[in-house]
Amino acid sequence: MSKTVLVFDFGASSARAMLCRVKDGGFELEEIHRFPNVPVTENGHLRWDIDELWEQMKIAISFGVFNGGFDAISVDTWGVDFGLIGQDGNLLEKPVHYRDSRTEGMVEEVCSRIPEEKLFKQSGIQSMNINTLFQLHYLVKHEKNTIFRAEKMLMMPDLFAYFLTGECRSEFTEATTTQLIDQKARGWNLQLIEALGIPKRIFAPLIQPGERYGNLKQELAEEFRMEPVPVYACASHDTASAVMAVPTEEEHFAFLSCGTWTLFGTELRRPLVSEQALKMGLTNEAGSSGTTTLLKNIMGLWLIQETRRWYNSAQCSGYSFADLEAMARESEPFVSFIDPNAPDFAAPDDMPLKIQEFCRRTAQPVPETPGQIMRCIYQSLACEFALTLGEISELTGHTFREINMIGGGTKDKLLCQLTADAAGIPAVAGPTEATALGNAISTLIALGEISDISSARRMIINSGLTQEFQPQEHEKWLQPLERYRKLTRK
Repeated sequence: MSKTVLVFDFGASSARAMLCRVKDGGFELEEIHRFPNVPVTENGHLRWDIDELWEQMKIAISFGVFNGGFDAISVDTWGVDFGLIGQDGNLLEKPVHYRDSRTEGMVEEVCSRIPEEKLFKQSGIQSMNINTLFQLHYLVKHEKNTIFRAEKMLMMPDLFAYFLTGECRSEFTEATTTQLIDQKARGWNLQLIEALGIPKRIFAPLIQPGERYGNLKQELAEEFRMEPVPVYACASHDTASAVMAVPTEEEHFAFLSCGTWTLFGTELRRPLVSEQALKMGLTNEAGSSGTTTLLKNIMGLWLIQETRRWYNSAQCSGYSFADLEAMARESEPFVSFIDPNAPDFAAPDDMPLKIQEFCRRTAQPVPETPGQIMRCIYQSLACEFALTLGEISELTGHTFREINMIGGGTKDKLLCQLTADAAGIPAVAGPTEATALGNAISTLIALGEISDISSARRMIINSGLTQEFQPQEHEKWLQPLERYRKLTRK
């Protein structure tokens, strides 16, 4: 009898629980619960509603038991955010959201003492104000009472695992997003931590994907009328899990993980921390099995999501994502471009107005209609993907024959086609549930259901979960790509 894993996959706007097992040489994924992840404002900060998320997790466990049970649990989430556990074992406060403004100016403060180049060389991570390092620096400087009352800092997947098991552990792929890991030593950078005045005791022991946090707490097992199943660490940073599910047999492959944030990168054997990589905005996060994902964070579907939200809330338009995609298809191409990574677009606000202001400031035609706004977003993202592909190829010396697009964004056929058109190589889209699937793969390997990642990837290839988009009229993109390059590569 094939073993079943209860997978929790937390995104920045929603979460889902899925049962995954090996069946007929492929994977069977069954969604049993989906719930929103809506931040709240509390004590002056934007926070994750951790109490509500935990209640929804317990509902999902009940559904899992009702649907035949499971043999293990694993959790993946976004990176950088954390909860602080006090001496009494309880959470001190709700975790603060990475989009909270508290870290404004923290990068500059830290980098005035420790050069950015040094931070990058040690961690492999780009300095961004959302990073855990700068969140902790804020606490040391402005909320000493909070940070010094903390006994442990747990990243979000580790925090959920703590609720399940009572054990404090830090999974390695997630830990690398903190910018506080020494990638060469593959451990906490205690010298940096000490230099920043962060209490060393708060950093939990590191574990690797496939290792156990522990078993489900006895009181929870009794509550759900089940055995205390093991809770495994998957590659718990959602990007690391998604990369595990890239359907390829190529040694060198390019992936594009499409979500609120879009991550474009490749898998390497060791971090690449050259001056050029730093200037290109590339970052090195740990992958499964000792690998490194060299990637660039791109403000991906957030632009589309916020544009739709604004139209529907401010103008009561009632647009679906499909409506906006259709409008973009009908609009004239290559009129205007934005830089998706510009700070203009980081915060939730009137996204169409921000796009118009950006185009006006950069002396471009100003898009007016929803279709024109959407076309501007789509073709800007496609150009960013194409240029990033070229930059990663140049830096690594690897030639990529296709782009593997994974995640929820692969449902957007226009985005997939424009990506292939701009890059001039095929885009292979799918699987849609790459993160949840990669999460399950880690644990299924640990349970002995699958031999290794290569076997898992072959199973995905043979499952029919992908669609290929061939490039069309790539030559028409050459001049627009050059315009985009001049706009964004200064």
